[in-house]
Amino acid sequence: MVIFDRDLTPTQQRNLERLLDCKVIDRTQLILDIFARRARTREGQLQVELAQLNYMLPRLSGRGVEMSRLGGGIGTRGPGETQLETDRRRVFRRLRKIGRDLEGVRSGRAVQRRQRQAIPLATAALVGYTNAGKSTLFNRLTGAAVLTDARMFATLDPTVRAIVLPSRRRMLLSDTVGFIRGLPVDLVKAFRATLEEVREASLVLHVIDVSSPRAEQQTAEVWKVLADIGVQATPHLLVLNKTDLLPQGEADADALCRRLAGVAELKSQTGAVAVSARTGAGLERLLAVIDAVLPFDPLTRATFRVPAGDGAAINLLHELGRVARLRYQGEDCLIEADVPQSLLTRLARFVA
Repeated sequence: MVIFDRDLTPTQQRNLERLLDCKVIDRTQLILDIFARRARTREGQLQVELAQLNYMLPRLSGRGVEMSRLGGGIGTRGPGETQLETDRRRVFRRLRKIGRDLEGVRSGRAVQRRQRQAIPLATAALVGYTNAGKSTLFNRLTGAAVLTDARMFATLDPTVRAIVLPSRRRMLLSDTVGFIRGLPVDLVKAFRATLEEVREASLVLHVIDVSSPRAEQQTAEVWKVLADIGVQATPHLLVLNKTDLLPQGEADADALCRRLAGVAELKSQTGAVAVSARTGAGLERLLAVIDAVLPFDPLTRATFRVPAGDGAAINLLHELGRVARLRYQGEDCLIEADVPQSLLTRLARFVA
């Protein structure tokens, strides 16, 4: 087998196979094959199959003389139809079926998002180059057990979990597929349902492997994909991961951060935090920065006069807010707390 680190046209691929007398695959086909091995859920398998069929369709004519035989029987247009035409029709039929199934997936995700939005919760999405440590960081922050592996594209299917910020606000964190240089256009289109989790996020956490000698180039490649799916205006927070692999730790990470901040495309980024998902270093600071820059459900200091017998309201203030002062006055409980705007609206009748 010969693998080309570039995209080949169907004619180039066919001529090279004849010349070299062996199987020839290009960069896109290799990536699609890797995705096919990693897909576990029904959604992921459908998305990969859609991209594979779109890739294969213009290459059917180059599969050799077996595609030029006449076909007959039920489902064909008689003995005058070639096998190539039959196969093309089957591919088009399958593409339509997958398209309908994926629309159902998108509708289901839209319903889930509406249900989440009914209870005001911000969403942050982890994005980054493949193997930057997103899943390890996700597991550290949420206590989940998402597969972590040094292989490319170990995570294909998005996972969403809730975390609690230092202000007691709750938010949802989603882990998404890793990007790569020259990600095939068909693959980006096929994974539209998955990437919508990034488009709907209030904050994008851009995870960067600072131990990689190509960190700056990888950052630029990720930014290109984010621009393609229309999230360049969403606030970004750079998460400089794997600082434990740097000789001088955070000092090297800070120097890289200054270089990245000079990239024109990253003007929408709201800051950077150096962490190590493997050791847990810097995670407390990361949560504090997320809490400070999250543009959703802002915190407000307010005083509440709650009847001492209303345990549900008092519990909500302790659970979802950060209580600064509490004292009793007659039959009432006076509570001064920093609370999200959604909770302030919910308990407006108790505001003193």
